[in-house]
Amino acid sequence: MVQKKHGKAGTPKSAPFGDAPQAKGIVLELIGVEARSPNYGLRRCVRVKLIKNGRVVVAFVPNDGCSQFIDTNDEVLVTGLGRSGRNVGDLIGVNCKVVKVCNRSLRYLYLS
Repeated sequence: MVQKKHGKAGTPKSAPFGDAPQAKGIVLELIGVEARSPNYGLRRCVRVKLIKNGRVVVAFVPNDGCSQFIDTNDEVLVTGLGRSGRNVGDLIGVNCKVVKVCNRSLRYLYLS
């Protein structure tokens, strides 16, 4: 007779966005996240409180200089980084990125 192994005890860690691919949130602060070795440097990130469930996530700000368009208490749209909730690249604890700031595309603001 073969016994089945049971999963871990406790509740599973759920995705911060729920079932949605994107979520809106309010910027709490701009932070710099240190890259994992062998890369060194600070990556510009923001700490965001999601409107739909009140969770706080750390979101990456893409492109060099885009952090100048983001202030505290701005409304931002965040989306996943592409690995189903896992860390991407050399950023530890960062699994989403900023797409829009105050209903304006971050790419549009960067290019204009």
